Amino acid sequence: MEPLRHINNSRFGAVIFRKNSNQITNEGGLWDTSQEIYNNIVGAMGLKTPRPRWRFQSGARVTFSHLERDEDVHKWQGSQIALIEFDELTHFSQFQFFYMLSRNRSTCGVKPYVRATCNPDAESWVAEFIAWWWDPETGYPIPERSGVIRYMIRRDNQIHWGDTAKELWEQFDLQTKEERAAVKSVTFIASSLQDNKILMEADPGYYANLMALPIVEQERLLRGNWKIKAAKGLYFKRSQIPADGWLDEVPNDVVRWVRAWDLAATDTDEGGDPAYTAGVLIGRRKNGRYVVADVTNKRLKAAGVRDHIKSTAVMDKSKYKKVRVRLPQDPGQAGKDQAENFIKFLAGFSVVAERESGSKETRAEPFASQWQHGNVDIVKGEWNEMYIQQLEAFPEGKFKDMVDASSSAFAELTKMNVASPPPSTTSNSKTSYWLNK
Repeated sequence: MEPLRHINNSRFGAVIFRKNSNQITNEGGLWDTSQEIYNNIVGAMGLKTPRPRWRFQSGARVTFSHLERDEDVHKWQGSQIALIEFDELTHFSQFQFFYMLSRNRSTCGVKPYVRATCNPDAESWVAEFIAWWWDPETGYPIPERSGVIRYMIRRDNQIHWGDTAKELWEQFDLQTKEERAAVKSVTFIASSLQDNKILMEADPGYYANLMALPIVEQERLLRGNWKIKAAKGLYFKRSQIPADGWLDEVPNDVVRWVRAWDLAATDTDEGGDPAYTAGVLIGRRKNGRYVVADVTNKRLKAAGVRDHIKSTAVMDKSKYKKVRVRLPQDPGQAGKDQAENFIKFLAGFSVVAERESGSKETRAEPFASQWQHGNVDIVKGEWNEMYIQQLEAFPEGKFKDMVDASSSAFAELTKMNVASPPPSTTSNSKTSYWLNK
């Protein structure tokens, strides 16, 4: 870790930020990694409360903290931090970054500097910030620019760039030492999984885990693509269903069934059209494949939704015996009460209500990964075309109810399948950007 360079400096202090505190203390997170490194240093003392931190014999300090909301930066007013590090910079706002840059100062003798790591995210402000280092046509880093130092100054919330500090000094007529200190040096160093020799040797299967991800996440996490973003056709294509994956009847080797529902929030959408309630039945087969056996997508008034879900549960139980019913739970007490009432209404069935977290795209990725790798079968039925059309239009299509229900059903199946959980979507193959004063 970068702070090791200065642990003999009694006045040196560093702060390493993540978006939220759980990301610091989670299994295999920053705190666990720091123990592997700092425990080998004589006299190093790790303290987990009230805030995870390390103190060394010299008095040097390394602190772990989080910035979940923009207003959290004000807790650092008056601070002097010689080294600031951001783990996953794209998770932080531009405001958080530039505010904390004002805290990057010190009289300890170490020239203040910033380090950051990140995975590509085309929607993040970071993509624009480091745009000079990646190809606008392909989205991939430009090899010959990796590590090249440029200079920037921020004026009126606009970032101005120069190839040299002097260029910006002259452009903005910066005469004094204090004025010229506003110019910062910046570089971006692209890296890939192949650069992480330790991880590749310790876990050769990690590459296979990344290859199992959906196309969008493969491009981001494995190939460092800063341009790729969720778009129509990148998640689901009908051509990705193998020829023998179109089944005339429901297979008899299904070991688990889940029918998940996406409930219409209102009777009509913003345009006044009736909203849809979707239920998707997905099973996991003995051979490890998944099968979409039935889809219902109806425009119903609120009063008719409950009856439709119950009648479908009755039919599913009659046809397939054991079928888990998964319902979405809205946040807050009202959502909890609605979920409890639904569960009581469906007494006699296996029912679970789950709060959905993350964007629709994020929730769809695990199911999309299996779809893209040809691991999903479809039972032929009248619903096929409407279902495939909505999946192919995702996430740009107007309606996403059947996609949401599919994502939810798949999530429940993989949760039940504890013997072989889905691969992690967290990549240790990060690209880095450094900013120096």
